[in-house]
Amino acid sequence: MAAHEKFNFKTLDEVRAKAKELGTDLSFSEDLSPLFQPRKVGRCTAPNSMAVLPMEGCDSETDGSPSELVERRYLRFASGGAGLLWWEACAVVPEGRANELQMMLTASNRSKFAALLKKTNAAAADKNGADHRPVNILQLTHSGRYSRPEGHIARPLVPQHDPILGKGDEVIVTDEYLDALTERYVQSALLAKEVGFDGVDIKSCHRYLLSELLASHTREGKYGGSFENRSRFLRQTVQAVRKAVGDDFIVACRFNVFDAHPYPYGFGCDKEDMWKFDPTEPAALVKMLVENGVDLLSNSGGNPYYIYPQVTRPFDKSSYGIPTPQEHPLESMARLFSFTRTVQKAAGDIPVVGNGYTWLRQFLPYVGAANLADGSCSFVGLGRESFAYPDAPHDLMTKGAMDPQKCCVTCSMCTQIMRDHGRTGCVIKDGALYAPLFKQYNAEAVVREHRT
Repeated sequence: MAAHEKFNFKTLDEVRAKAKELGTDLSFSEDLSPLFQPRKVGRCTAPNSMAVLPMEGCDSETDGSPSELVERRYLRFASGGAGLLWWEACAVVPEGRANELQMMLTASNRSKFAALLKKTNAAAADKNGADHRPVNILQLTHSGRYSRPEGHIARPLVPQHDPILGKGDEVIVTDEYLDALTERYVQSALLAKEVGFDGVDIKSCHRYLLSELLASHTREGKYGGSFENRSRFLRQTVQAVRKAVGDDFIVACRFNVFDAHPYPYGFGCDKEDMWKFDPTEPAALVKMLVENGVDLLSNSGGNPYYIYPQVTRPFDKSSYGIPTPQEHPLESMARLFSFTRTVQKAAGDIPVVGNGYTWLRQFLPYVGAANLADGSCSFVGLGRESFAYPDAPHDLMTKGAMDPQKCCVTCSMCTQIMRDHGRTGCVIKDGALYAPLFKQYNAEAVVREHRT
């Protein structure tokens, strides 16, 4: 691994040269046409092969319904032109909310979601053409270890104790709790279909409850130990949701391929070396998901709350207290792309959304187009880039390039606001709104931590 460096490239040739110097297998193509190709997802068709990844704002109303900030964000995303709009984490139970303003779709607020979806689709058509309607996927979640449903006090619900991430006093969810939880996913999926979403994601990434279940080697009972048991909850929930929603609704899964966490607490990791990827179980999981009716996949990795967030998203500067990675961001990107390649190969014709592109700024379309062209993925997913530059897909479609001045600078300030328990967005490119919030929530966090 090479030393970490901040982004300093002026030309695509410089990027190519650095990637070659590092010995990565990154590919680049100046033919961007693959980005603009329609993509079939279940019974829907996305108008292009660019996606907004789920980017949580922590800014819904207390009842889980969309606030003005939520509406603002999704209208910007939709106008931006991406063919797939993967909506942020939406809790299926109150105790599983990551914060008291996390999105939550219920019978009492469903009309507000329906109204926002109509506005979102209209905004996409107004900016990008009448036939440009994004595929809308709602991410369903239970925050598990990172549940904080009220105020500033964590209320972790975990499938097993993990001495690295916890103190040993966390509440372990029972088999009975998990048995009943599947039905809550079904209820949320049916509501999502009713209000107009095209599909739902059974979220299983970033060490939230379902992600951690996949790594619950030490748990006893039917949801722990063997791979069959560790994947049982995800399998039964996908089956139950598919049965309830029918064949004309997309069932997706965004899941961790590699936790970068030691055995017996990590998924996709070699038992002796946590930094060595073992594809055996991740590939088996992909095939299991496809066999059980999943129409769309998106892979991720790592734990953004722990000390190796580069496994999830390469960056120039990380959140406070996080050490500088002992690898170059291009190496981090190459690892993420290799995961997507593994997943797409195992998934066959089922589309897979890749991630990890944002660090490359205006040069990301060239590596994204290459990945699409060689079958390494089906969509190029944009996460933090969508906060900073929501209209990047529109600029690519109409101008053939991204504007360097609009690009995300991977400063991690959006992540820091979340860590400080605030409403989040791009502090740099959307600074009029979010720079004051960054300062406010950081000051409050400093006072809060000093008092504790």
